[in-house]
Amino acid sequence: MKRVLIADDHAIVRHGLKLAIEAHGYEVVAEADSVAQARAFMTHTNPDLLIIDINLPDGSGFDVITWARKISKSLAIIVLSFNDGADFVRSARAAGANAYLVKDAPMVEIIAAMEFAVCSPNSFSSKIVSALSIDTGLTAREIDILHCVNQGLSNATIAANLFISVSTVKSHVSAILRKLHAQNRVQALTNAREHGLIK
Repeated sequence: MKRVLIADDHAIVRHGLKLAIEAHGYEVVAEADSVAQARAFMTHTNPDLLIIDINLPDGSGFDVITWARKISKSLAIIVLSFNDGADFVRSARAAGANAYLVKDAPMVEIIAAMEFAVCSPNSFSSKIVSALSIDTGLTAREIDILHCVNQGLSNATIAANLFISVSTVKSHVSAILRKLHAQNRVQALTNAREHGLIK
């Protein structure tokens, strides 16, 4: 059972997330309402996944993300915020988060982001496409798949991880090659790095 730490200064948000997350088989090991609590609980509970808001009363969630990512490369980190600006999404990615969602996102999207982040801790996705595809036109799903390709995963493995068909993966890969003006996967990854989409 994957262990989750929720960091949000709104008790009702934490409570709602806890109920929904635990209904999907996760264990919420702690709830933090500040940067200080988030750091303390991270140290004491060693969660597999962190769900964090950006606006906390004693600082920024970005600080926690950067700090947490230095400690663990495998920790899944999901940002859940009211802010939907492109700059926030880019900052979350730069800090080391795996996904950025707004708080009015359907729970199914939040759970899907959690599951993908746990399986692919080096990935990043967001429905706020403008922040991720300013130069390329890649969709959030295509960026997810691009990260999988960067990990050397086969189409079959990508399909299994994302709960989609192999033919759908192939269609997305073809779109990625076209949008990145690449002839093959190696060239696509090179172009993606130039755009800052992958490391």
